[in-house]
Amino acid sequence: MNELRGSVVVLRPSVPGDVPALAAVRATPEVRARWRGGDDMAAEVASDLADPDTHCLTVLHLDRIVGMIQWYSEEEPDYRHAGIDLFLDPSVHGKGLGTDAVRTLARHLVEELGHHRLVIDPAADNHAAIRCYEKAGFRPVGVMRQYERGADGSWHDGLLMDLLASELTR
Repeated sequence: MNELRGSVVVLRPSVPGDVPALAAVRATPEVRARWRGGDDMAAEVASDLADPDTHCLTVLHLDRIVGMIQWYSEEEPDYRHAGIDLFLDPSVHGKGLGTDAVRTLARHLVEELGHHRLVIDPAADNHAAIRCYEKAGFRPVGVMRQYERGADGSWHDGLLMDLLASELTR
């Protein structure tokens, strides 16, 4: 895959040269609160890009790196599906870029790679992300109680959402 074109974003495979810009986005307080990270954000992003089980795509808007969307797949035939995760620069929040990125990747996963079901799991209190994913066709499945540990050490709920191929909004 070279690149995927949405209505307003372009998704292309992330490369090492993207690390500084992606690390800067991950280091913003809004993104860091959800994605966390240690003292060396560049090393963490580089580690994400090197993970053989995750496919990282850089999100571009007007030729500027504004975030990353990643996906993984469960290949066990009886449970086959793909999962998505996304972060965007807070300066572009609320402009439809997240929905376009999710919809564009979802279309690729369904139409090109043959996935019949996709999942995404935002924090249950991340209402903006949940609205974004709903616009792309994802539906809430249920709350995963005490799903992830926050930076403060306490546990927080997550929302499991899924999308069947027939529900993808194009």
